Amino acid sequence: MSAVAHKPLLATVLGERQERPPIWIMRQAGRYLPEYRELRAKTNGFLDLCYTPELAAEVTLQPLRRFPLDAAILFSDILVIPDALGQSVRFEAGEGPVLEPVSAETIGQLQPERALEHLAPVFETLRRVRAGLAPDKTLIGFCGSPWTVATYMIGGRGSPDQAAARLFALQHPQAFAALMDVLVQTSIDYLVAQFAAGADVVQLFESWALNLDDEAFARQVIDPNRRIVEGVRARVPYAPIIGFPRGAAGNIAAYVAATGVNAVGLDYATPLEFAAKHVPAGFTVQGNLDPLRLVAGGAQMDGRARQIIAAFADRPHIFNLGHGIVPETPIAHVERLVDLVKNG
Repeated sequence: MSAVAHKPLLATVLGERQERPPIWIMRQAGRYLPEYRELRAKTNGFLDLCYTPELAAEVTLQPLRRFPLDAAILFSDILVIPDALGQSVRFEAGEGPVLEPVSAETIGQLQPERALEHLAPVFETLRRVRAGLAPDKTLIGFCGSPWTVATYMIGGRGSPDQAAARLFALQHPQAFAALMDVLVQTSIDYLVAQFAAGADVVQLFESWALNLDDEAFARQVIDPNRRIVEGVRARVPYAPIIGFPRGAAGNIAAYVAATGVNAVGLDYATPLEFAAKHVPAGFTVQGNLDPLRLVAGGAQMDGRARQIIAAFADRPHIFNLGHGIVPETPIAHVERLVDLVKNG
């Protein structure tokens, strides 16, 4: 029997429909788990946790001890890339990430030559997780997609409309292109190293694909993601890759057609009928329960989960949320959801 046959989620990414969809949950290792909060309290900060392989591996494996999930996803953050490039990145309690914004003049001061060495602890985390993971479980690596990472690097923090980065791309096209080139190449190197360290599949998190017109979406989302997929596969042939363009809306079909990803993650605002119609038949989809339905639980959660499963019953489907799990999620609701997906 092949290695793929032992890993239902990896097989699904590669286009094999399963009798029941495999399941993992975005941000499944995190603040809704008391064991995570206990461990986090002992560290010197969020990035310290990401860069301490023993602890990051423990956090990665924690949710699989509670729930029969089909995959572990590396515990890290999309902003380790700007941190590795030499940009100042810190995480403020109650405020989230804060970066020293780059400018058209300072983009040339980024240091891509130091990135992989700086990220070496992440690869050690993957090796540790791989060694501790059951053979039927898929190990997922990831990175933030260039546009999403650039929005933080330019804006200095998250924002509801990414206005600073959108304006920068229009007013400083050459500097913006130079930044995207650095992010594309660094992401390729980072993901290739993740595969070498034991990842079975990687996900590209395009968390801020919304708020772009179709021309900007093609230039700032589709093209960089396509370049990453091509660059990774030039060095890791047939590398399994999931793309998650949150907020892609009507651009989802173009994203699937042009990027070369094996599977597409759907955010929770994507109508099931729209996805079934516009994502090509037989193409793997992932998603897309609203995380707040998981918080509320009960009959509405069960009913919506069954609707999602039924909508994609004729194609390969990975069950997931349509964005990350939130800290106030009751553990009992997660237990119920995983049981429903796996056992009906």
